[in-house]
Amino acid sequence: MEHSSKITISKSAYQKNLELIKGFHGEESSLSSVVKGNAYGHGINVFVPMAEECGVNHFSVFNAHEAKRVYESRKKDSEIMIMGHVPADQLSWVIDREIQFFVSDLHRLKKLIPLVYDLNVTARIHLEVETGMNRTGLSRKDLPEAIGLIKANSHNIEIEGICTHFAGAESIANHVRVQNQIKSFRKLKNYLDQNEIRAAKAHAACSAAMIRYPKTCFDMVRVGILQYGFWPSQEIMIHYLQSKRNQEDPLERLITWKSEVMSIKEVKVNQFVGYGTSYLTDAPKVLATIPVGYAYGYSRSLSNQSRVIVNGHYAPVAGIINMNLLTVDISHIPGVEVGDEAILVGNQEDKEIPVSSFSDISNQLNYELLTRIPADIPRTIIP
Repeated sequence: MEHSSKITISKSAYQKNLELIKGFHGEESSLSSVVKGNAYGHGINVFVPMAEECGVNHFSVFNAHEAKRVYESRKKDSEIMIMGHVPADQLSWVIDREIQFFVSDLHRLKKLIPLVYDLNVTARIHLEVETGMNRTGLSRKDLPEAIGLIKANSHNIEIEGICTHFAGAESIANHVRVQNQIKSFRKLKNYLDQNEIRAAKAHAACSAAMIRYPKTCFDMVRVGILQYGFWPSQEIMIHYLQSKRNQEDPLERLITWKSEVMSIKEVKVNQFVGYGTSYLTDAPKVLATIPVGYAYGYSRSLSNQSRVIVNGHYAPVAGIINMNLLTVDISHIPGVEVGDEAILVGNQEDKEIPVSSFSDISNQLNYELLTRIPADIPRTIIP
């Protein structure tokens, strides 16, 4: 049975975004495509093979569950790196399949040592160091013990990377904090080098840091939101555009989310629509229902505020968004019929519903809205 909405992902848009991203990090740094949060709502199972076809061969995820999805979706021998949670009972599966993962505390380091001997394999790890995010990462005081453990088990532990994560590179308000993190990272990397703990890759930059702090690109960049066609923040977009003659946004959104008109109803003047009394018709109206609601990722906070595109016209949401459907005003749109396409996010003719419009209305981040789109909505790659 078909879902009440569907999503398309544009391969050509992704290719264009990759070209832009290469210009930021240059030839000296490689790219890791961050696909956590179901590839930021784009769908790991369809996005990963498409990205591989576009030349991507390294993917970053948050946890072992996401790593398994990438492992099962990839068509090539692409590398997989877990940046976050790996439960103890999943470490064996991760290590046995040569999936790389962050070691951000002594607990995980001590847990993996007996496993690598039992499995007779080599664990490919990235040492995450604490530089001021104060969330995860080996602190300076932990490093001597970590160095000792790694050296004592060097035949079964391979240091693939040394890394950190910046605390808000997308905002100038965090500039001093990020600059201090950069200095701290260089010091900790030098300390590890002096103690003969060297890695093939040093990496710290996310999408925002890659643009605002280009010296942090090091050997690899971990790019998430930018590859999908969205700026990490309005600040970063302005930072990029202010030095360009062409002030047009060069990024292209990959995602289009669409449904269809489920039913059409004529409603008289002075009638309430839907649940409650938040929408009262001020004239005779023609309303259409769309079979998408907050259970499908379309937030209730968008009630009476957002809009969709029907037949090349904007149709404002009328009333409260329900669990399974929303109602829009099509009084001004001629010729609408049941089954006509309704664009929730994306373009139709010369009209666009950008993801940013949702964040402006509902106070949701781009990241939040995208990752909340249910994974079971069908996603299809288009040229």
